[in-house]
Amino acid sequence: MLDRVLEPEAMDTEDEANDYDAMDHSAVNRAFAADFFSVFPAVLNPVLDVGTGTAQIPIELCRQSPAVQIVAVDLSEAMLKLASRNVTTAGFAGRITLERVNGRDLPYPAGRFGAVVSNSIIHHIPEPTACFAEMVRVCRLGGTLFVRDLLRPAMREELDRLVNLHAAGANDSQRALFANSLRAALTLDEVRSIVRGLGFDGEAARQTSDRHWTFAATKPGSS
Repeated sequence: MLDRVLEPEAMDTEDEANDYDAMDHSAVNRAFAADFFSVFPAVLNPVLDVGTGTAQIPIELCRQSPAVQIVAVDLSEAMLKLASRNVTTAGFAGRITLERVNGRDLPYPAGRFGAVVSNSIIHHIPEPTACFAEMVRVCRLGGTLFVRDLLRPAMREELDRLVNLHAAGANDSQRALFANSLRAALTLDEVRSIVRGLGFDGEAARQTSDRHWTFAATKPGSS
């Protein structure tokens, strides 16, 4: 089993943000939004997107649902600068609010959001339990939690295969970024251990592609 090797918690340089934004995440983003809406079709606004990066996920959520309202947060100023441009270009400035926030210490009251989503932020967090706990805290009772991230391969050969398969057309910097993210990701067993510790069924986290896990659950209780 490959050990987890952390990468920087925030991509806070302009070059890193541009490299990330230039990568073609469109199919993955469409699948994320479609999977979210298929499991939880009745969205309880507002939705919080933790680790929004350049706001590709909230833009896709808005494209797939005319009703969704989103607060999208990230720690990186460079990412948020591009996110602001992307949101404006997509025409969703009235539905997506961007804020610079640390996902491990969300400045919102308990139960503030009807749904909390996150795509590919957990692998950036040195101690991901804190980030999971914060997402659970700010989610409304009976609200939706939908978290997806990369899955750390067991062997170096599998990591190389995934990079060659899914980043075949990327430049060297983008390929290295993807490889480092895979190495920084959690295993499915690690994710299940975290969510069990927060009171959820471990089976709510499952492998959903050759390189992703997804945690999808309803916060127990009713508002």
